[in-house]
Amino acid sequence: MNVKAWKRRLEAERQEKDRFFALHPQSPIPSDGRGGFAGLRYFPPDPGYRFELELQRHDDPDTVTVEDTSGKIREMIRVGEFCFTVQGKDCKLQAYQTDPLEERLFVPFRDQTSGQETYGAGRYLDLEPEKNLTADGTWIVDFNTAYNPWCAYSQNYVCPFVLPENWLEVPIRAGEKGYGSGEH
Repeated sequence: MNVKAWKRRLEAERQEKDRFFALHPQSPIPSDGRGGFAGLRYFPPDPGYRFELELQRHDDPDTVTVEDTSGKIREMIRVGEFCFTVQGKDCKLQAYQTDPLEERLFVPFRDQTSGQETYGAGRYLDLEPEKNLTADGTWIVDFNTAYNPWCAYSQNYVCPFVLPENWLEVPIRAGEKGYGSGEH
């Protein structure tokens, strides 16, 4: 991996997201808060939080129920898990899909920064095959792209909670930090 090119691409994606949040009519930032919006806060890019991992697929994926911020129950398919090491600690995150025919993976997580440096309910990773699946079949799991769910910015959005099986016992100081006063 070319670290300089990776950092440039990450910074460009962050700038584009800030422009969207500041200007687009579909921004999750309430319109009355966009005038003073100076951009999201991020941890500095850190290649130590970028992994290329095998998805250890479950032999018999099961359906789990996840409550969302409105109190409704959603169903997701637990398709596999990623195992990796952060700060010398072994970690595991479950990957989910909402449809068995889709290839995209949803990886929500909480970590030791949740509620302090980052959004209390946790952050998300979306893994798209065209962007995150390598030629050898491993997945790029880059916590530098971890983002807050839109319910972190406005009560007008509903987001699934992170199941306890994806609560990490280590801090992940990568990706988006908490927003404003933070908790909605």
